[in-house]
Amino acid sequence: MNSDLLGRFPALRNLENPAIGILDQSSRVVRLPPGAKAFESGMQCDNYLMVASGRIRVQQVSESGREIVLYRIGDGESCVLTTACLLAHERYSAEAITETEVSALVVPRISFERLVAESQRFRDFVFMAYASRITDLMLLVEDIAFGHIDIRLAQRLLELTDRVDSLSLTHHELSVELGTAREVISRQLKEFERRGWIRLERGRIVIRDRGAVSNLAGLRQL
Repeated sequence: MNSDLLGRFPALRNLENPAIGILDQSSRVVRLPPGAKAFESGMQCDNYLMVASGRIRVQQVSESGREIVLYRIGDGESCVLTTACLLAHERYSAEAITETEVSALVVPRISFERLVAESQRFRDFVFMAYASRITDLMLLVEDIAFGHIDIRLAQRLLELTDRVDSLSLTHHELSVELGTAREVISRQLKEFERRGWIRLERGRIVIRDRGAVSNLAGLRQL
């Protein structure tokens, strides 16, 4: 039963029985390998996407080929761009690429609209996720427009390394994460290396002084 996957969505664990029935009858489970496109720019949006497990990166690519990561969808989350396109009856304006193996529930538009109309818990799930992600996107816009690249880079390095001290990531991939040019990232990483905070290896960045990187990242909160 598709409804068995609802346990992966904490906000839907108390979903009303009629809504569970709609999901069970109309939704389907999709499984995608890493590197697959869940959707792409210009594609018609006909289904609501709910990620039960795995991680999807949603990014926008300009005509010149420049990329920027908008957000990621993880376990128990839905896609805000899909929500917006369904509500506005518009096509996708960005692409989504799986970063890991993904299992997701796909809900047809007609069932999505019925659930939003008839189920308060499902409606709350949709719009709370939407509101939270819009806030994140506004912060992203603020960061790109007004943030200092050194502080943003330090923050992202800490986020990506978490409990480890190195990560396999190219300068181009970091530039996509931060919505800037690769050359800008390369210059800033070399400056971090000059200060002794990191060590640059081929395709890898090693954190040498996490305290110093954390101090710089903390300036973002001031």
